[in-house]
Formats: sequence, structure tokens, C-alpha cells
Amino acid sequence: MKKKEDKKKEIDALRGDLERSKNLFVTGYEKLKVSQDFELRKAIRGVGGQYRVVKNNLAELASEGTPAGQVLKDLKGMTSVAYTASDPVALAKALTTYAKANPSFTFKAGIVEGRVIDIKAIHELANMPSKEEIFAKLLYMINAPAQRLAMAINAVGRNVAAAIDQGVKENKFEDRGV
Repeated sequence: MKKKEDKKKEIDALRGDLERSKNLFVTGYEKLKVSQDFELRKAIRGVGGQYRVVKNNLAELASEGTPAGQVLKDLKGMTSVAYTASDPVALAKALTTYAKANPSFTFKAGIVEGRVIDIKAIHELANMPSKEEIFAKLLYMINAPAQRLAMAINAVGRNVAAAIDQGVKENKFEDRGV
């Protein structure tokens, strides 16, 4: 059994993590083997997230006064949290990919950019394109009109040059002796 000071340190550490992270996913993890847990942690670290197994009552105490307080209240069963301050889509993708391979890993709730989301929204978030894909599409959309404009401008010059060349070949221009 933990001492009161150890519980206080754990609560303070968790509170600090919850205050720093904008995105949090609350999960259940019953019957996971050590190797499965290792793979989960590795996947989460790979996308810049953190993962922590929490005691329900300590998580509730640590989350009081934070946006996470809404989702970490009245928890039941074995609970863990995955959180990140950066890309929630990458973390949601990593967690849902893992959950498909390990059905005992389940979602309970989540917070994205300070807003509470349900399990359906977590799956929708995981199906979104990554930040890099969105940037690439945006740059393509911005660049495409400029490319079309450049092609149209070049086409006018090219068409004029082709018409002059055709006229020269067919001797359509008369020599005026300038």
C-alpha cells in the first residue's frame, strides 16, 4: 500500500501532465500481456504521446479543476490514459490501430483541444488524414490555380509563335521592303 506522500506525488505528477496536454484519451486495458503493453507504449511514443496506467480515484483527484476532470470522474474498471500536447489525430490512429489488434483494449472517452469527445468521435478522428496529408492537399490547392494561370499565359505566347511560324512556312507575309 502506498504512503500518503507517494500518492500526493503521483497526483501532482499526473495533474501536471493533464494541465500540459490538450489531448487525452481514456482507455480500458483488461487482460493485456506485458508484451502487448510494451507494443502499445512503443506505438504511443512513436507518435509523440505518453501513456500511463492510473488508479481511478487518484486520476479523479488529479483532474479536479482541469478540462480532464469531466472524463476522469466516476471511472470503473482498469483505466489508462494516453495524452499528447501535439497531434491528436496521430495518437488516435495509433490507439485505434492497436485496439483493432487487441480487442481487450477499449476506449472510454477523450478530450481533444479541451473539448470532450465520445468513442464515436475518437474513431472519426482516427480516420482523418494526418496533419502532413492535410498540408500537402492544401499546398496543392493553393498551387494548382497558379500552375493553371502560368500555363494559360504560356499558351497565348506559344499559340502566337505557332501562328507566326505557320504564316512564314506558307509565305503569308509579304515583303514590304522596310
